[in-house]
Amino acid sequence: MKSEPVALSRAALAVLFVGAFLTALDFFIVNLALPAIHAGIGATHSQLQFVISAYASAYAVLLITGGRLGDLYGRRRMFMAGMAGFILASALCGLATSGQILVLARIAQGLAAAIMGPQVLATIRALVPERNQTRVMGVYGFVFGVAAIVGQLGGGALITFHPFGLDWRGIFLLNVPIGLLALLGAWRFLPAHRPTTRPRSDVAGVLLLSLMLLLVMYPLTHGREAGWPVWTLMMFALAAPVCAGFVLVERHAQANGRFPLVDLQLFRTPAFSLGLLLSFLFYCNSAFFFTYGMYLQTGLHWTPLASGIAVMPFALGFAAGPLTSPAVVRRLGAHVLTLGFALLACGFTVTGWAAAQSALPGWPFYAGLVIAGIGQGLILPSIVRIVLAEAEPEKAGVAAGVVASTLQIGAALGTAAISGAFFSALGTSGGHPTPAVYAHAFDHALSINALLMVVCIVLTVLMIRRQRLAGQHTAAAPQPAAQTVAASGE
Repeated sequence: MKSEPVALSRAALAVLFVGAFLTALDFFIVNLALPAIHAGIGATHSQLQFVISAYASAYAVLLITGGRLGDLYGRRRMFMAGMAGFILASALCGLATSGQILVLARIAQGLAAAIMGPQVLATIRALVPERNQTRVMGVYGFVFGVAAIVGQLGGGALITFHPFGLDWRGIFLLNVPIGLLALLGAWRFLPAHRPTTRPRSDVAGVLLLSLMLLLVMYPLTHGREAGWPVWTLMMFALAAPVCAGFVLVERHAQANGRFPLVDLQLFRTPAFSLGLLLSFLFYCNSAFFFTYGMYLQTGLHWTPLASGIAVMPFALGFAAGPLTSPAVVRRLGAHVLTLGFALLACGFTVTGWAAAQSALPGWPFYAGLVIAGIGQGLILPSIVRIVLAEAEPEKAGVAAGVVASTLQIGAALGTAAISGAFFSALGTSGGHPTPAVYAHAFDHALSINALLMVVCIVLTVLMIRRQRLAGQHTAAAPQPAAQTVAASGE
């Protein structure tokens, strides 16, 4: 099957990056608005937790399906459908009159983002020439860094200054005009993706995969607050047989010439499977944002806006890292990941040590955050690019969905596990924890993050070695005569 011959214009890339920006922005911008939402519509503490986790869970559950829909029905069509749904859901969030309505609208927003998000990566993988992939993916990573900055500072500013008389509602209604412009831009500039095969949906695969991800994501995002009751363990246990059933259904569909939701052949590529494991472990460090906020707001009693400003060193490094990645890749190749993981491990170690040494954060504390942020910015676009390179362009959508879903599961599991270690360190003090105890717990959490990054360094070296061996075997293999004639253009 041939990939689309149409190249992406700069305007088309800009439209795609707006979609990526909005998807990432709504992970960050809500955090600082929770007290205002509580005061504005009387949302309960449980509903406030759902405002954050409902979006993340719905997004993760439908990502792979969203990517496959793009492969089958057209990526521009699915991008526009996802953007339209995202705009509508954002408006419903901004107009919500109760906590229940807001949670339902956030679920709809996450589902729409899951349809829109994979089309960005899949379109870049399929239509951007390989020589430009590093530069374009660097910009993609930069967009995520900017989303983190705008989410923290912009969210705090909107809540503090409430322009146009809007309170917390402005953080959601902001998406509407931006999304409408992106929707028009997608209709005007994105090339149509017309699959050469007749699309047929794998309904059983969609249902089983969605159920499996729900059985994993829901207890991960809500289990800690609930004290890990029996139902969370039961959901984890049920996920295993559902996963086995999903694999059997996909194998049966492929054996009978149908179109499975996920092509299991992708996982037979060692570099793809290792890359997914790296992606999972890498995004476990998302626990940093939770533990950092707890340390500053609960331990040091900083305001939400001050805490948002305090994350800027990491966010600025996150934004700067992708801009330097093309130059780093030219020098180090795939070892850009090795450097990125080393910077993350070093930065987290320095910041944790500085927090434990001083009552208030000083320059070593923030220097460590900058170093870690640069590492984060180097890794995110590079790991996505390297893993997607193992997938054929016509399977780019589902591959992008698999990668993005793996990142989200890693974020949820990492936050649950590492925040659990954070609270366990607080509990050993007895009584009401002091700022020094919070600093110790934060240092403990960052030490776990740093250790995971060291494991990632080892896995990165192994993945690069496997890729080189695979390349050598491909180069040494004799080329069939039919391929030789085709390559000559005769």
